[in-house]
Amino acid sequence: MESWYLLYCKRGQLLRAQEHLERQAVNCLTPMITLEKIVRGRRTAVSEPLFPNYMFVKFDPENIHTTTVNSTRGVSHFVRFGSQPASVPENVIDRLINYHPENVTDPQTPYPGDSVVITEGAFEGLEAIFSEPDGEARSMLLLNLLNKQVRQSVKNTDFRKL
Repeated sequence: MESWYLLYCKRGQLLRAQEHLERQAVNCLTPMITLEKIVRGRRTAVSEPLFPNYMFVKFDPENIHTTTVNSTRGVSHFVRFGSQPASVPENVIDRLINYHPENVTDPQTPYPGDSVVITEGAFEGLEAIFSEPDGEARSMLLLNLLNKQVRQSVKNTDFRKL
């Protein structure tokens, strides 16, 4: 009887494992999420796995043995409870398929009002408040200089979130 199982894949080899498993007629699911991140100093939307290095697979162990799946290129091992691979309930898979979050931001990406510290330039070491993005590669920060709030445009690579 076909069931869903959870695989742990080798780092960076999720797509390779999926490709080789699908050639063996194994149904694969890797839930993806699109989130806003700062990559190389620019705010961009990036698509990433919801569970990095994990893949849900559906197959019948009577037809395709678990050792065949486990020895597939890119696969590290099954997630197990005891000696048997743990099966994932069908309703959990249905919820993952229908899960489509919006406006997700990386935890390291600052929101307006977040405290940041400047790591480069003339204001290095000063704490500031993130105000808003200023184009793709810069952001507006509020600095407290001589008890006065000053807006300053700073490169995204020159500060980090506290």
